[in-house]
Parts: sequence; structure tokens; C-alpha cells
Amino acid sequence: MSSQGQFSLLAERRFAPLFWTQFLGAANDNLFKFAFTLLATYHAAQWGGVDASTAGFVIGAIFIAPFVLLSATAGQIADKYEKGTLIRFVKDFEIAVMAIAAAGFVARVPGLLYGAVFLMGVHSTLFGPVKYAYLPQHLKDVELTGGNGLVEMGTFVAILAGTMAAGFLVKDGAGASGVAAACLAVAVLGRVAAGFVPRSPAPDPGLAINWNPFTETWRNLRIASRDTAVFHSLLGISWLWFVGSIFLTSFTPFAKDVLGGDEDVVTLLLGVFSTGIGLGALACERLSGRKVEIGLVPFGSIGITVFAVDVWLASRGLAPSGMRDVGAFVREGASIRIMADLFLLALFAGFYSVPLYALIQSRAEPAHRARIIAANNILNAVFMIAASLMATALLRTGLTLPQLFLVVGVMNAAVAAYIYLLVPEFLMRFLCWLLIHSAYRLRKAGIENIPEEGAAVVVCNHVSFVDALVILAASPRPIRFVMDHRIFRIPVISFVFRTSGAIPIAPAKEDPALLERAYREVAAALARGELVGIFPEGRITEDGEIARFRSGITRIVERTPVPVVPMALKGLYGSFFSRQGGAAMTRPFRRGVFSSIELEVAPALAPAGASPEALQARVEAMRGAWR
Repeated sequence: MSSQGQFSLLAERRFAPLFWTQFLGAANDNLFKFAFTLLATYHAAQWGGVDASTAGFVIGAIFIAPFVLLSATAGQIADKYEKGTLIRFVKDFEIAVMAIAAAGFVARVPGLLYGAVFLMGVHSTLFGPVKYAYLPQHLKDVELTGGNGLVEMGTFVAILAGTMAAGFLVKDGAGASGVAAACLAVAVLGRVAAGFVPRSPAPDPGLAINWNPFTETWRNLRIASRDTAVFHSLLGISWLWFVGSIFLTSFTPFAKDVLGGDEDVVTLLLGVFSTGIGLGALACERLSGRKVEIGLVPFGSIGITVFAVDVWLASRGLAPSGMRDVGAFVREGASIRIMADLFLLALFAGFYSVPLYALIQSRAEPAHRARIIAANNILNAVFMIAASLMATALLRTGLTLPQLFLVVGVMNAAVAAYIYLLVPEFLMRFLCWLLIHSAYRLRKAGIENIPEEGAAVVVCNHVSFVDALVILAASPRPIRFVMDHRIFRIPVISFVFRTSGAIPIAPAKEDPALLERAYREVAAALARGELVGIFPEGRITEDGEIARFRSGITRIVERTPVPVVPMALKGLYGSFFSRQGGAAMTRPFRRGVFSSIELEVAPALAPAGASPEALQARVEAMRGAWR
């Protein structure tokens, strides 16, 4: 899907009403909470009973409490009932909550506002599972990354709009009354958008709701743990909320006490952060190549750590005198560096989060999808509460906010490394993604000919040691390649192949037992509906020409009759990883950095017509003269 195609979802009823409902809800959340935080922090004398130094953390903790208490029930409701009706109910509830908040703002009653914060948490708790379970019902698999990217981008643009509106209303005269009117108006607009959300049938209408949140959460986590990647994606998203909540709740005291900025500076920092994560989320569709690309997750975590640490480095030793407005703030070099760090940290957080959400939606069991997402919301809330408690404890021991950011950056590196060791698939996909974005410029043609589901064998000419990695990076589905057993001894490449489930094979003269075991494993993989990839030449070309295809493909399809998909790789011969002249990896960048390569895929052949000769002819025709 092109960038234009990604945005075309905004013109379709299956996506646009949900997008705008989510957008307006997120804007209202942040308009309300940020206005309350600013009033409590900068105008504490007018709001009795509010501690200016901890107001942001208290508001954040109250808001996420319902996620712990009610997410398990919300997930069951989302799986049991039709989603369009639920969304409209939630938006009606939002209007009622904003009426309570409006009364609290006008009468200057903090208790009413704290109560409204809790109820808006209930609103978000109910809406989250519905929203994320709705997307895979209405979007194709190849649209999930783009759709999630748009939702995440819209969410953080809404955060930016809400925070800017709050800052403007609080500082420029409208005050609490203006905030009250704006919150009510946005809630009504959200309800109008929700009226256009199409019908979404319940996946499990006969579900008997378990009202015990603890047993239900445990049950849903056990269901999620059936797929290791799904379960650790839940943990990965929750960890991002741990990191993000510390930064977001720290912006107001960080701007006031460390940077010496007024309310507009807080708005500026939140705006920079929101823009970064929105652009990162939006860019995932292009960077992922129209598929769920979890290889972006390690890339994102690296950036989060690097720029969290640099926020500490950039803000060390700052000693502002007095309160500065935005103009005075941006004239300092240190301020520009801090804003760049926050923008880039958020950008990489977008790279990190969108693939994880898309993976959960695509791999979670459909009948339990909303409940698994609800379990994720509980984990998110627990991690955010832990973040708030940790941050408060560390700050009370004398740690400064910049030092807190350093601690978070180091912790992120340790947690990310632990998760990637537990689930090597993340690192394997990262290496594949890195290969085609650092060493090559990959063009793809006919990728839609790879079946979206069901068993098939893909065959391709064999040009280099990284052919399988290039194909894996381009394919919208995992492929289990049959590889010469000697390849498994090559560092790094061996890790990728083992992690991707490659099947080692040896010639009959060398190891007949391994050969027979390989054929059995291929048949078992195809019986499970997987894709299996082979290189019928049996060796890497040394002269650039395609050698005779061997009969192994015939043996495979005779045993398990499945479609056979021909592929042709072009442009890899003569590159660093090829065997031009009989040797490989001896002349780095002999074709230059970012050399162009192409993978072309032809329509599948029926098993009866997939002879070695027919397949070789099809691959040679696609490859042409470009080796």
C-alpha cells in the first residue's frame, strides 16, 4: 500500500468514523487532563487541596486505575456485543462525564475533577478493546500496519491539539470556564462521529461474562501465551507505556523546574513529543513494506535508549533564572537539543509500538482478540502505576528529573535485550529489515502472488548467501527455507535461519538420514498450512547463470500437492554476498552502497504443472539479462 493508499482509508466508512471517534476522544482526554494539570501546577493557590509538585502524577494514577479494575470485563463485553453499539454507548458516557468535569471547573471543586478523571479512565478502558478489535474485523492483513499507524498518528495529533488547546485556554483568559465549554463541545462531536461507525458483529455473542477481573485477566494472559510472540508483544507494549508515562507526566515539572519554562513551554514539549510519535507511527507503513514488520521493534528500542540518555546529557547543569516564555526558551542551544531528543525518542517509540499492536491483532485468536487486548490494557496500567511509584520514590531520594530519564534509558536497554533474547524472532526480523535498508535498495514486483494464507512452496534462483534473507524481508508471510546444512555454521546468518525455522538438508551421498528428515519436516510444515522455500539449483551460482533445477521439488509436491510460486532475484550477482569468481564476501560493496536489487514473483503453478523444467523456464524468463 502506498502512502496515498494508507491515507485513502480516511475516506472509507469502514475506517474513517472510528478514526475520528478515536481522535476526538483522545483530544478531549488530553484537553481535560492537561488543563487540570496546568491549573493545579501553575495556579495551585486557587485550587485548595491540590499539591502542585505531584498533581500530574496523581492525575495520571487516578486515570489509569480503571484499566486495572475494569479491563477484563471491558474485553469480554467487546467480544460479546456488537461494536458499533458499544462505541456509541461509550461516547454517550463521555458527554455525561464532561458535564461533571464542567461543573468542577466552573465551581473550582477539585473533588469533582478528580472524579471526572477516574470516569474518563473508565471511558478509555471500555473503548480500548473495542477499538483495537474493530480494526482487524474491517481491515485486510496488508492494511493493518497502515491502519494502526494512522490511528497512532491521529491519537498523538489529538494529544497535541488537546494540550495546545488546554494551554491556550488556561493562559489566555478563558480559564476554567473556557475549558469546561470546550470539553463538552468535543464530547458531542465525538458522539456525532460515532454515529457513522458501521456494524461490527460480535465474535462470541454466547460468551458468559466472568465478573472476577483477576481470574479473567489470568485466563486471557494464558490464552495470549499460546503464541510466544503475541505474549511478549503485550509485555513490550506495556514496557513502552512504562517509559512513556514517566516522560509524559514529567514534562510539566521538567519544563518548570529544570528548564525554567512557563505553561507554553510545557505545551511546546508535549507538542514536539506528540509530533514525533505520530510521524513515527505513520512512517511504519512505508518502512514495513506493507506487512507486519516486527523488525522495526528493536530499531525503535535502540532509538528510545539513545535519546533518553541524551536528554540527561543535554539537561545536565542547567540553572535557569526566572520563568521563560517560548521565545526565550528556543533561543538557547541546549533547548533545541532537548527538543530534538524528545522528538527523536518519540519517533522511535512510534517505530516500536505500531508493529507490536499489528502483530497482536493479526496473530491473536479472533474469538479472544478483544479480551487479549483488554489483558494488555491491564498490563499497561500495572506498568504505568509501577512507573509512577518508581519515579516518585526515586525523586524523593534526591534524584533529579534528568537523572530519572537516564535511569529509564538504561532500564529500557536492559529490558529490550531480555525480551529479544526470549523471542529471537524480533532480532531475526530486524537483521532482515536492516539488510535491505542498509546494503540494498529492494524493489518488489508481484508480491501479491504470494498466497495470503494456506500452504505453498516458493522456488527461486540462488545468487548469494543472503537470498533467503532478502525474500524473508520482502514476503508478507513467514517462509521456512530448506537450506544446505553447512549454511547453519555461518555466524549471524545461521542465527537468522535457525530463528526463522529453516530446515537443514544434506545430499543423499553425504547424510541420507538428514535428507529424509528434511523431506518429512517439509511435508509437516505444508500440512500445517505454512510456506516452504527452496532453491532448486542446490547451490549458489558462480557465473551468474541459473543451473539446472533438481528434482527435489517434484518429490515435495508429489508427497504434498500444493501450489508452487516461482520467484526471481535480480541484481545480487557480483555483490558482497555472492560467489562471483568462486569466492564470496571478499570485496565489500563491489557494486556500491545501496545497490538496486529486485524480487519478482510470478503467479503460482498447480502441483501437476510444477515440473523442474517448467519452473526453471518461468524463473529464467522473469530474471532476464539482469543477474
